[in-house]
Amino acid sequence: MTSQSAAALRSRYIEQAASDLEENRRLQQELKERISMLKQEEALLGDIISLAERYEGFADASRLPEQLQDGPDTAKSKRAAAGATSRPTTPARAGAEGKPRQALLGDLLMRLLDQSDEPLLAKELRDELLKKHPDRSPTPQVVRNTLESLVAKGRIRRHKQQRSVMYALVKQDR
Repeated sequence: MTSQSAAALRSRYIEQAASDLEENRRLQQELKERISMLKQEEALLGDIISLAERYEGFADASRLPEQLQDGPDTAKSKRAAAGATSRPTTPARAGAEGKPRQALLGDLLMRLLDQSDEPLLAKELRDELLKKHPDRSPTPQVVRNTLESLVAKGRIRRHKQQRSVMYALVKQDR
């Protein structure tokens, strides 16, 4: 093997190694982004499960989400089908058997909207909630999800002003 062919071979190996290294870095970046996205989805699903657990055994069926109004047997079968019953009881739920239940986040948000004369941003509602209920600390996403759930149920209205979304209570005639 001549020194010229050895240099050409070494050059090809270096190019291939550099190319492989760049591809590896690109794949690592894609995986980091995917992991970040999965962590966000996990947090959101955890919030949804937490909300679903609050609705379990709730006495007033008219205030439950539509899918749980069918009755306890139907709700249990739906949770079982989704695999929700296979999770162990959380310590927070196990210790809260004799304690009064916390007010639902949706009820608290509706009270705050009722006290306001004008529509409010989700951020403003969350800030007010944190001030008036320091024991509660929902994430901004949980507040938005709860507000959108109330919009879907017809309890509050959504107002869009440019890029801002504001919420107001639907006034009921009595």
